[in-house]
Amino acid sequence: MPPTVPRWEWRTFGTQFGVAEERFGALRPDAVQESDEIYLLTRTPTGNAKIRGGLMDIKLLRESRAGLERWEPVMKTAFPLDAEDAARVFDTLELPAPPLRRQRYAREEFLGDVAGRDGPLQRVDVHKRRVRYTIDGCVSEVTDLVAGDQAIRTIAIESTDQSAVLRAVEAMGLAGYLNANYAVGLRAVLDRRPERYAVIDAGTNSIKFRIAERTPDGWRTLTDRAEITRLGEGLTDGGDITPEAVTRTSDAIAGMVDEATACGVLAIVAVGTAGLRAARNAGKVVNAIRARTGVQIEVIPGDEESRLAYEAVRAGIDVAMGTLVVFDTGGGSSQFTFGDAAGVDERFSVPVGAVRYTEAFGLANAVSPETLDQAVAAIGAALGRLDGRTRPDVVVGMGGAVTNMAAVKHALAPYDADVVRGTVLDRAELDRQIETYRTRDADGRRTIVGLQPKRADVILAGACIVRTVLEKLDVESLTVTDRGLRDGVLVERFGA
Repeated sequence: MPPTVPRWEWRTFGTQFGVAEERFGALRPDAVQESDEIYLLTRTPTGNAKIRGGLMDIKLLRESRAGLERWEPVMKTAFPLDAEDAARVFDTLELPAPPLRRQRYAREEFLGDVAGRDGPLQRVDVHKRRVRYTIDGCVSEVTDLVAGDQAIRTIAIESTDQSAVLRAVEAMGLAGYLNANYAVGLRAVLDRRPERYAVIDAGTNSIKFRIAERTPDGWRTLTDRAEITRLGEGLTDGGDITPEAVTRTSDAIAGMVDEATACGVLAIVAVGTAGLRAARNAGKVVNAIRARTGVQIEVIPGDEESRLAYEAVRAGIDVAMGTLVVFDTGGGSSQFTFGDAAGVDERFSVPVGAVRYTEAFGLANAVSPETLDQAVAAIGAALGRLDGRTRPDVVVGMGGAVTNMAAVKHALAPYDADVVRGTVLDRAELDRQIETYRTRDADGRRTIVGLQPKRADVILAGACIVRTVLEKLDVESLTVTDRGLRDGVLVERFGA
């Protein structure tokens, strides 16, 4: 066998890859190849054995690091195999050899003896159509393959340069996808495991988490929850996120990653919003969370956050006959997107969030009408970009404040997303809730049925923001959705 050079390899399997497919589609291929191969699967994924072009071809996993695997070719021997080479296949794969009674093995003789129904190896016939590219010096392949009766796509990037592979993965929009070699990926295909993906939305007040499964009819939610970690507690623009907030957030994300991994997801994508945009030490925070959890948070601009949320909402609402405003108010900022059925006309983010106004005006406590008026006036001034606009036909609100107010309206215990979704909140209901919150401190608010206990201290500020938005837009009500940023990320990164 000629000298070989071990390479760092990264690979993922799926049927749709969202933005990655667009990026590969913009490149000129180096080559297109088709082949028929036979993979020989073992019970452990540390060996990759296949027959291609009349050769017994084996690679061994030598090292895993930074989400990559370093594979070393160790055998390329032509058929027919003599008895010694046949035995060497099993020695290489660290498997006990079955009785080898022939002196020489043609391909089908070898497969019949060791990869039949009771053999130690499982035969998988695979047809591949490989489109090869060069990305930052790395070899990359987008391969459509049929294994048995299952069609699947796999994307691979490899190089002797580990850092170049990581850069190429990120450049092609594949960051967050988990590395799965052929032994792992083919086993999942043959077992007909569903395609599952996880999205983490690291907000200023809460960390939102969703696991979804692709079905013929669209995405099916398996998990959708939030943990309040107060990442932006005490944060001002240009200030620092505290070590305590980093610890709380890292612990929450670590638990989410464990849950996603146990669920068999193919990818985990995490995005960060206003708190991380505003923090002076955002880079250190992102690195600390990655060191603790293995997840890289991508801090996205405010207008990108609003665009993704808008697309998620528009996919689930009929706006064919009018104009639409979608807003998402969180702990550190509020995002607004204006458009219609044709698309987005305008989007922007403003630093108006429940955490900062709670802290500025003491709204975690019961407050006087005068204090509330001062807070509302400050919120109104900060939302000046909404002044003087044409009244929209539909306003849709999302985020923890909006969904919690819908749950309070219906006195939901426990929370029921099907009831919350589509709830109409009008000014009268908002005023009723604001007065209820104003006259109670956080402990008193925790007794309100439907209100998430950890949101009790910031709900008054959130309600005031929502009420001010309606007044600025000159509308009487809004429709609540539980769709949001993570839904938009799900579709864009992993396909419709």
